[in-house]
Amino acid sequence: MKSAVITFPGSNCDRDLAVAIERVTGHAPIRLWHGEQTLPEGLDLIGVPGGFSYGDYLRSGAMAARSPVVGAVIEAAERGVAVLGICNGFQILTEAGLLPGALMRNAGIRFVCRTVGLTVENASSRFTSLYQAGETIRIPVAHHDGNYFADDATLDRIEGEGQVAFRYAEPVNGSSREIAGVLNAKGNVLGMMPHPERMVEPLQGGTDGARLFEALAQSVLERA
Repeated sequence: MKSAVITFPGSNCDRDLAVAIERVTGHAPIRLWHGEQTLPEGLDLIGVPGGFSYGDYLRSGAMAARSPVVGAVIEAAERGVAVLGICNGFQILTEAGLLPGALMRNAGIRFVCRTVGLTVENASSRFTSLYQAGETIRIPVAHHDGNYFADDATLDRIEGEGQVAFRYAEPVNGSSREIAGVLNAKGNVLGMMPHPERMVEPLQGGTDGARLFEALAQSVLERA
């Protein structure tokens, strides 16, 4: 699987994501800087990591979404390349218009850092095919602006079209309908606030995140 992980000024989970992808798939990602205007040919996956891009000035992810590399990411997503945004990466993808909704300050204005339960809502995407629908998994969260919001019509639409990938099994941050991760309409872009890259080997406390990367690698083999 040929992948790339983007680093923005303020990213702090880019190395974690690259290590997790290599650990699970056996292939080290290409590391990209936010100023790149083109992407390497033949990518199967683009990783947009967590952190505090540009210091979260204006809004979380708002400035990073205007970085030169994001234009190339949007073009790649439109061609069907898989794009995974985690935490600040999720915020960037919504600000770039690749995913519906927005991420607001957590209810209670508190930073939340703990492992939470997630219910798998869509187990048929290339990201989630190795989970079972309705299964509860445990993945860490660490964010201040993870409160997912969309208007009722949008929420009804994405629920009806299977775009809700993960839902919190317990109240965490005030997210609308406890949504923790959403897919785009084509199913090749996933944004999620929890960090699967922090749960890929037993030393991290579990391996529930590993199956997401395994599913991506498997989907590449099936498409070859």
